[in-house]
Amino acid sequence: MSRPLFTVALDFGATSGRVILGQWSDHRLTLNEVHRFPNAFHSLAGHDYWDVATLWHEAQTGLRKAVAALPKNAALSSIGVDCWGVDHALVNDDGRLVFPVHAYRDPRTQPGLKRLAHTRAALDRLYAATGIPNVFYNSSLQLGELVASCPAIEDLATRCLFLPDYFNFLLSGRMENELTIASTSQLLDVHGLDWSRAALDYFRIPAQWFSQPVLAGTKLGRLQREFAATSPALARTQVIAVPGHDTACAYDAMPASPDGNDLFLSSGTWSLVGFESEKPVLGAEAMTARISNERIGDGRYRPLTNVIGLWLLEGTLKDFESRPTNDREWATLITTAEKLPVPAALLDVTDPGFVNPASMRAAIDTHLRKRRLKLPSNLAGYVRLICASLGRGHADAMRAFERMTGKTFRRILIVGGGSKNRLLCQATANEAGIPVVSFALEGTAVGNIASQLISIGAVKNLATFRQHLGNNLEQTVYLPLARKGSVSNN
Repeated sequence: MSRPLFTVALDFGATSGRVILGQWSDHRLTLNEVHRFPNAFHSLAGHDYWDVATLWHEAQTGLRKAVAALPKNAALSSIGVDCWGVDHALVNDDGRLVFPVHAYRDPRTQPGLKRLAHTRAALDRLYAATGIPNVFYNSSLQLGELVASCPAIEDLATRCLFLPDYFNFLLSGRMENELTIASTSQLLDVHGLDWSRAALDYFRIPAQWFSQPVLAGTKLGRLQREFAATSPALARTQVIAVPGHDTACAYDAMPASPDGNDLFLSSGTWSLVGFESEKPVLGAEAMTARISNERIGDGRYRPLTNVIGLWLLEGTLKDFESRPTNDREWATLITTAEKLPVPAALLDVTDPGFVNPASMRAAIDTHLRKRRLKLPSNLAGYVRLICASLGRGHADAMRAFERMTGKTFRRILIVGGGSKNRLLCQATANEAGIPVVSFALEGTAVGNIASQLISIGAVKNLATFRQHLGNNLEQTVYLPLARKGSVSNN
C-alpha cells in the first residue's frame, strides 16, 4: 500500500463555498468536506458586491479544519483554489485591494452590453479575436465600465487578479493570472495563450494590469509563512494554480470516453454545456448561439454555452414559505413533481427576465402570462416545469454543437448539484434522445485535486486520473423515455 497524499481544494461557489480535504492512496481518491459556508453578493447604493473578506476568513477556517482532520504526523502536500468565472480584484503592487469587488450580476454593464450589441463590426471583431460572445457578466464589460466611470482607477490599480488568482496570491504571495479563469473574461486571444490587444483596446483596459496567463498545474510556491508556521503539516505545502474556473475543474473530473463523443454538463446555478476540443468553434452561427470558447488548463479548448440552470429553482424556492430543508424533504418534492403531467409548454430559458429578478416566481408567472399559459398551482408544479424546461435547454445546446461541428454526441455526462436531481436528469435524456450519465461526484473539488496530483507528480496525466477515477465511481444512467405527444416551447 502506497503512502497516502493529502491535498486541499478551496472551492468557492456563487451561493456556497467548501473546503475539501482529499486523500489519494492506491489510485483512489477519498474526499472529506471539512467546512462549508454560504456565499451571496450584497447590494449597496444600486450596485452588487462580493464580501471577499468573509470568503477569505472562511477559507482560513476551513484550512485549519483540514489540518485538524489529518491523520497523526501527516502533512498537507498541496492546496488549490477554484471559483466562479469573470469576477476579479483590482490591487496595487502590494496586493492591497483598491476597489470593492463587484458581483457579475451587477447591472452596471447593461449600457456597454447594449452598445456593443448594436455595433456589428465591433461585435464580429471581438468574437473573432476572443471567441467569447457579448454577455452581461463578461469581465471586459465590467472593467470597461469601471475605467470609464472611475478613471482614477488607472492610477490606483497595478494588477487585475481574477478571484482564484487573488486567493492564490493571499496563500502564496505570488500574483499570476491562470489560463482557464482568464479565458472567461472576453479579453484572452482565442488563437494563443496571451491577452487580446484588440479586446483590451476596445474596452480601454490597461494591458499592464495583466501578466501572461500560466497553465493549470503551475506551482506558485509554498504557503506564506503566516500559514506555514501554524502547523508542521503546512511547512512544505505547495500552492498550485489549478484550473481557476470551477467549470474547468468540473469538466476535468468527468471520466469521459477517449473517443471524444461525450457532451459535458456541469449543472449548478448555471447549466454549462460543452465538450473538449483541439480547436475553437467560431463563426457567425457560433456567435449567434453564444458559444464561449473557454480553455482547458493545458491550453486546449472547451467550447460551451451557458444555459440558465438551477438559479431558476433556487430563486423560486425563496418565494415559498414551505420548502425542502433536507434530503428527505427534497426526495418527497421530486417524487411529487414526477407524478405531475408533462407541462403543456416549457419556459424559454433564454428569457433575460430570469437573469436577476426581484422574485423568480413572479418572473416565471409573467413569462407564462405573456404566452397565455396556465400557472403552476404549487411548488411541485414549478419544479416540474423548471426541470423539463432546463432539459429542453440542454438538448437545444447539444443540437447546436452538433450542427456547427459535425459531431454526434453519444452520451451526456452530468456533474454538480443537478446530477442529484433525477427529474432534471431524466428530462435531459428525454429531450436529447441519448443517455445521461450522472456521477456521484464532487466535480469541481475532484478536478481541483486532480490538477494538484498531476502537478506534484502523484498522477501521470489527466487521462490516467480519469481512468482511475472511473474505476471506482458510482454512476446512474438515465435512458431516454418515449413520450406521448410533444412538449412545445410556444
